[in-house]
Amino acid sequence: MNNGQIANIFRNMADILEIEGENLFRIKAYRKAADTIDGLSEDISRIAAKDELLKLPGIGKDLASKIKEFLNTGKISAYEKLRKSTAPVLLDMLNIPGVGPKTAKILYDNLKVKSLNGLEEKAKAHRISGLPGIKEKTEENILRGLEFLKKDKGRMLLDTAFMTAEYIVSELKGLPEVIKISPAGSLRRMKETVRDIDILVTSRKPERVMDAFANLPNVDTLTARGPTKSSVLTKDNARVDLRVVSPESYGAALMYFTGSKEHNVKLREMAVKRGLKINEYGVFNVKTNRRIAGNSEAEIYDIFKMKYIEPELRENTGEIESALKGTLPKLIQLADIKGDFHVHTEASDGALNISEIAKIARKKRYDYVVITDHSSSLKIAGGLSDRQLLKQKEKIAAFNKKSKDIKLLAGSEVDILDDGSMDYRDDLLKELDFVIAAIHTGFHQPKDKLTTRIIKAMHNKYVNLIAHPSGRLIGERAAYELDYDKILAAASETGTAIEINAYPQRLDLTDINSRRAKEVAGVKLAISTDAHVASQFDNMIYGVSVARRGWLEKKDIINSLPLKELVKFVEKKRS
Repeated sequence: MNNGQIANIFRNMADILEIEGENLFRIKAYRKAADTIDGLSEDISRIAAKDELLKLPGIGKDLASKIKEFLNTGKISAYEKLRKSTAPVLLDMLNIPGVGPKTAKILYDNLKVKSLNGLEEKAKAHRISGLPGIKEKTEENILRGLEFLKKDKGRMLLDTAFMTAEYIVSELKGLPEVIKISPAGSLRRMKETVRDIDILVTSRKPERVMDAFANLPNVDTLTARGPTKSSVLTKDNARVDLRVVSPESYGAALMYFTGSKEHNVKLREMAVKRGLKINEYGVFNVKTNRRIAGNSEAEIYDIFKMKYIEPELRENTGEIESALKGTLPKLIQLADIKGDFHVHTEASDGALNISEIAKIARKKRYDYVVITDHSSSLKIAGGLSDRQLLKQKEKIAAFNKKSKDIKLLAGSEVDILDDGSMDYRDDLLKELDFVIAAIHTGFHQPKDKLTTRIIKAMHNKYVNLIAHPSGRLIGERAAYELDYDKILAAASETGTAIEINAYPQRLDLTDINSRRAKEVAGVKLAISTDAHVASQFDNMIYGVSVARRGWLEKKDIINSLPLKELVKFVEKKRS
């Protein structure tokens, strides 16, 4: 996909312009355009082909021409010119969590570093503390951020992997030589980040499939080529491995290459005890070498008299034992979702009005959407004043009078202030249909302080949901420390739900803590998109995947409730 490449270029341009002290309006324009492009659910080349670039939020004639230039040439000349005038290490430093353009320039000008390794040496030698314009804890944060970068290096976000695989699968499955095709690996298990994309194909003519794969439009480099396996690097730097297997081995190969390794090892150990062996070609009787299964995954699980285990559960965390007992959960599905609790409009930092949001909700067959613009203290995101919030509520009420199907609920994403109080007074919160609360400041506060802030917010009877509880941004900002035992106990006690934020860089609450919330505390969860533009509504699938990996069922998710039941959920806490 071209989206990631263009979005990264625009972000880099904004950063370079900020380093150079350029016009703030231009800087913001590039960043807004990058966010818009990153949030698209289809390749921007298709939008350009329909001549609809100017319909995208934040894309004017100048940016549209740059997008077209990239699509035609693979480059943006204005960016190439900016890059030549900027030391590469400056852009590298911007990948460190917490290091912005101003800090990067101070570090570069004063330390004259040429690489991140050089910066790490200076930080360990305490050469950063005391530099003009550098805060006290910057040195410590830079060292922590560099370790964070090393850990996540080479991994892509789930949505990048998902859309890349979806594109490749859609291009290949129409070939007459392809019988079956599916993603495998950690992508099929829907892990939050993916190192390589694995795709499995059954075909009697693998050479023709390999030819088509190597010549796909989004392929940059063919890194390996064999009769049944090829590897490519895409133009947005994703590594993809394609394997072709015989149709009779498809199920065994799909299980083998989906993993996890630990899940497969456990099955192989069980097979050995039965005089069997399992590999990517099938299940075989050890004594006779007779093949007894392998066409499908289901028939392999049948051998052990266990129910089919969904890919998201295959992590050897009790799923095999549960399957043997017949107690596997009936996992939540995308079709179970009846609404979205976390959506921003143009009134704060979103791009859509309430009518446009309702139109999207109708297409998704939702029953309701909660409008949750930011509260007043978050000025950077256009937080609404008391008066603006009440005016928005009136607009929503007027819409609902005319709407016979979809209902919009008046809500807000309210800041949890430093003392744990809410950014709006209770008499204003009382006027809202649904309230989500979130921390947006003080990420580096001590664990006890952050935990106390969230718990105090939960004890407010008008707060229904805690949004993106850990504050993490995958690959950019680590989660802040929280005492989850205390938070989950407070959520259970107060009847407050916790959000699984479906934005691919958040996916917060994590799958592990989602399962913990359900099994340890009986806490209800919600899956929300945090949508700011139309395409981000499609991120719901990634939130659902977190819930499925967390063993969650329809009954655990409050936006699987019909509207009447949701109202009862809100009223129960308020009473």
